[in-house]
Amino acid sequence: MAATGTEKQGAKAYYVSTPIYYVNDAPHLGHAYTTVAGDVLTRWHRQRGEKVWYLTGTDEHGQKIMRTAEANGVTPQAWADKLVTEAWKPLWEHLEIANDDFIRTTQKRHTDRVQEFVQDLYDKGEIYKGGYEGPYCVGCEEYKLPGELLDGEGEYAGQKLCPIHKKPVEILSEENYFFKLSEYSEKLLAHYEANPGFIQPESARNEVVNFVRQGLQDLSISRSTFDWGVPVPWDDKHVIYVWVDALLNYATAVGYNENPEKFESTFPADVHLVGKDILRFHAIIWPAMLMAQGLPLPGKIAANGWLMVGGEKMSKSNLTGIKPQDLTTHFGVDAYRWYFLRAIAFGQDGSFSWEDFSARYTSELANDYGNLASRVAAMVNKYFGGELPAATADGDAEKAIHDGLTKAVTEADRKIGEELDFQGGILAVFDFVKQVNGYITEQEPWKVAKDDSPEGKARLATILYTAAEALRAVAVLLNPIMPDTSQKLWDSLGAEPSLGPLADQRVQDAADWGRLPAGATVTKGAVLFPRLEEKPTA
Repeated sequence: MAATGTEKQGAKAYYVSTPIYYVNDAPHLGHAYTTVAGDVLTRWHRQRGEKVWYLTGTDEHGQKIMRTAEANGVTPQAWADKLVTEAWKPLWEHLEIANDDFIRTTQKRHTDRVQEFVQDLYDKGEIYKGGYEGPYCVGCEEYKLPGELLDGEGEYAGQKLCPIHKKPVEILSEENYFFKLSEYSEKLLAHYEANPGFIQPESARNEVVNFVRQGLQDLSISRSTFDWGVPVPWDDKHVIYVWVDALLNYATAVGYNENPEKFESTFPADVHLVGKDILRFHAIIWPAMLMAQGLPLPGKIAANGWLMVGGEKMSKSNLTGIKPQDLTTHFGVDAYRWYFLRAIAFGQDGSFSWEDFSARYTSELANDYGNLASRVAAMVNKYFGGELPAATADGDAEKAIHDGLTKAVTEADRKIGEELDFQGGILAVFDFVKQVNGYITEQEPWKVAKDDSPEGKARLATILYTAAEALRAVAVLLNPIMPDTSQKLWDSLGAEPSLGPLADQRVQDAADWGRLPAGATVTKGAVLFPRLEEKPTA
């Protein structure tokens, strides 16, 4: 996306990243949840007029990818190329994800810089050679502590299981290179204390702090039992541990050791969005690596909860993965983007059900929001021939709407833009939508229309202008969340200029009353949220 004149030229970009996702399979709702959240957050900041950089991508090295490719009879690179081309990138386009870059860890721009980073740490004495034996989960690409493991039952009786994947771990013994992670315990704890908002939510912060207080072990940063990875530059019998490789994407994608100007104007990330199961990598290993290299730390590590279906974390390994397209085909892309951020408090686990989605769609989107837009357009067309009248008879009821809008803008901007409380921000906007619905019910414009006096006409004009202007502001506030629907509403109101994510309709100006000009042509466009068909059967 190109910059606009509303952006602060020369300022550091507001930099947001998702995790880079393993390409062992196609994306499911959990992956899309994090990516949509990042998209809404960055669209919001774009609509503040800020310079923004949004990064996502794929993690393509490691034993998990290698085994998946072997099982499908292709090379790891061919497998990664196929999944990225046919599954990952098409889904982000389908969901209207406005990412600025898509990093792949097999790209030369990444692998060369990873080798330089690790070589530099080795030259500084931060890496040494040693041996290690312990339980390893290929699904997590991580050595596990014995105390973390679960006792297997049934077909896994007598075996130790990964607590996340519920699959047996493997006991690995390797000669590896190690990063002196243990030397960073106190530095990390000092940073957590000085920056209490560094890890969010608080429950995640407490978990990390308690883990680090127990003392950290040095980190194995290489593998020597397979070769699908970035070669260790001083010893090509080893490949760099996939998590060290992966974490560095946040630096390599924005010009580390390659484009100093871009790197300085973008790095570090303001927000790393991660799943809570990979929190330790991002909140412990990544900051320690940056400290060792003398680089600045990210502003915030925000861990979202798990999406649950039937009490199980949604994942391919647990067979609860659902394709996002299964839902967008039925509910639409905008409703999909809205639902998960509306229904689940970001940072907490949340359960998904088709029935809950249907109920919220009908109640909040179709009945509250969509019906309001349809009613207002219909009345402007019926009583004023589609030409928006001027408001000349404001009173206390209109002042309440003005005040309600100011409150909604302030609250939504704080919650979404600063606190990553997407649910709270959306609720603030929809509380205002309900207020406008109540205003129309109380003012009864269909009755006022029967009064042919100048006072009656002025009152009717004021009611309908107030409702239309309120909708104009709602379109701005919901644009980062539901861009297609917001544009349709914007067009039906005859609003100018354009609404797109890089236009001049800034979030903080949404409460500037009177931006919708009298005389604008209001049209009865397509229904914003059509009635749902019957739930499809498998």
